Amino acid sequence: MDYDSIWLSFLEKIEQNLTPINYTTWFADTKLINLDDHAATILVPIHVHKKHLKESYYDLIVSVFSEVTGSNFTFEFVTEDDLKKQTNEESEIGVPSVKSFQSNLNPSYTFENFIIGESNKFAGTTALAVAEKPGYMYNPLFIYSKSGLGKTHLLHAIGNYIVQNLNQKVLYVTSEQFVNDFIELYRKNKKENNIEATEQFKRKYRDVDVLMIDDIQYLEIAAKTQQEFFNTFNDLHTKNKQIIITSDRSPDDLKQLEERLRTRFTWGLMVDIKPPNFDLRLQIINKKIDSHDLASPFPDEAKEFIASNCTSDIRKLEGAITRVIAFATMMNKSKITPELAIDALKDYFGNCVTGKNKIEQVLHVVAQHYNISIDDMKSKKRISEIAVPRQIAMFICRTIYNEALTKIGLAFGGKNHTTVMHSVEKIKNKSEEDSAFNLEIKKIIEKIEKVS
Repeated sequence: MDYDSIWLSFLEKIEQNLTPINYTTWFADTKLINLDDHAATILVPIHVHKKHLKESYYDLIVSVFSEVTGSNFTFEFVTEDDLKKQTNEESEIGVPSVKSFQSNLNPSYTFENFIIGESNKFAGTTALAVAEKPGYMYNPLFIYSKSGLGKTHLLHAIGNYIVQNLNQKVLYVTSEQFVNDFIELYRKNKKENNIEATEQFKRKYRDVDVLMIDDIQYLEIAAKTQQEFFNTFNDLHTKNKQIIITSDRSPDDLKQLEERLRTRFTWGLMVDIKPPNFDLRLQIINKKIDSHDLASPFPDEAKEFIASNCTSDIRKLEGAITRVIAFATMMNKSKITPELAIDALKDYFGNCVTGKNKIEQVLHVVAQHYNISIDDMKSKKRISEIAVPRQIAMFICRTIYNEALTKIGLAFGGKNHTTVMHSVEKIKNKSEEDSAFNLEIKKIIEKIEKVS
């Protein structure tokens, strides 16, 4: 039976049902490799094709293939690695799994619990692509960002995926560990020509399928070690072994590293991770809270307060959640409230907030616009000349800059979130009814944007 002719006819027909990009992405590189008892086996490039074709195109595939062959078939999608694994299981019974290899991986870091948002979507999808086909997609993969944004999580997720699904040797180390291992080797060889120590070092770092080095920037202070890492890199890369590196800076900014190393880091793909936006921070907070066994609910206002204040470090988000829960426990309170969260974190967020506080900008511009003081804005005075500007400022903070009700209330002299909600709703209704009032608010917002 001519599988190629059958599949060519199938591809010609299915191309008519798809956009060019969908056909090229999901079907152009597929191949029919077996037909047996109304079951068809289709070879696909990488694992993600298996999942996507089954979930998104299965019915269409069955229909078009039936039209081509005149019979109904079920479909199995496999990769080259699946076929190799089947061959190994059949012909190499008793070969030990590499899962016993000391990979230094943390099993709690996976793709399943890496929360994706706009700031890390490219990094997350690229990491999965590398995990699907290590050594071929992007080699080396260089991930960089400020501390606490998920680089290490992605490294472990890649490693865990490869070990579980591809049965390959993965080694995760920090650059500090690499330096320490090399220094120990250097000391041994300085005392005597210790060939065995050298071989052990090479086996550890070169007899692997995937080498992952975390925080490569610390290699800058170890000039002699850079030469050994250069040799290790070359050896692995020549053998198409996957290399994954993280750093707090891009290769161009690692000025103390040898230029030949920095050049090699750019051979594959460089990916940066931006700080998470408000929505992603909230998703992360919800995920972390779900993992806690809470005696009482964690209110949305408390979550928003944390998400609004801690903007640049995921670890700080986790620390804030832990602190609030611990504070509630130690204070013998069974209920977590927005007020308790503010009390628990009043001395914590000083190290988290970066950049100029948007609420302070709004306060300053609105006070200036209405010729009143910021102290008046934060006061409890209820006269119209002060109350209305205060409500407008709260409305702008909430609707334009998506600040948490609790955070706004705290910035406006300790108002509770109910007061803030009332103010926001009042200004919203008035702006919808009064076009001149709405225009005035827009002018204030324009002023704020100019000083941002």
